[in-house]
Amino acid sequence: MSQGLWFLSGLAATVALLHTLSGPDHYLPFIVMARARKWSTARTALITILCGLGHVGSSVLLGTIGIALGIVLTKVEAAESVRGGIAAWAFISFGLAYFAWGVRRAIRKRPHAHGHAHGPESEHEHTHAHTRGHVHVHAREGSVNPTPWVLFTIFVFGPCEPLIPVLMYPAATGSLWGVALVTIIFGSVTIATMLAVVLVASRGVSLVPMGRMERYSHALAGAAIALSGMAIVFLGL
Repeated sequence: MSQGLWFLSGLAATVALLHTLSGPDHYLPFIVMARARKWSTARTALITILCGLGHVGSSVLLGTIGIALGIVLTKVEAAESVRGGIAAWAFISFGLAYFAWGVRRAIRKRPHAHGHAHGPESEHEHTHAHTRGHVHVHAREGSVNPTPWVLFTIFVFGPCEPLIPVLMYPAATGSLWGVALVTIIFGSVTIATMLAVVLVASRGVSLVPMGRMERYSHALAGAAIALSGMAIVFLGL
């Protein structure tokens, strides 16, 4: 491998690492959703990896099309910017919708008392929440959870802007091996970083006792996702 490709490989790995760590949207949604929905470690890892593949793969596809058609770098980056805006607003919309659902669920889950009479001199009351072990069951059994698919769709729209210029350089020199190498390194480091941050942070968050705030976990997760989208729109993260 030439010295230029060694340098390009190191650059791709460094850019992928910094790009992933600097964007909370790469890991925060998985951390808060894993906590709220009580995903297992394996499920959290699988969803993170699939979303990472969609995130990187869509940019690779766009970059490859740009290379094949000879589209200039500025136009490809403009397309990535548009996709980034769509993804950010999708995060905000999904987060706010999930927040609203979480608040409604928390209100329904508020413990309350019922009185029961078993005779003229026998009466008692018990406290329960409508989403816990009581005869009032409001969740449908066997229903499909759309959350992972929503996250995957958003991540497919989410661009890897730094990948495009790094990808274009070996393409300009006619090195298909260089294009493949940069793609593999950038994608691998991006997904590995996402996975590492998500699993470590999820483990830490799972150990934090929430007490009475537990019933607001879904609302808090939605708020966190919406805020990560706002950070992209308003802060450029």
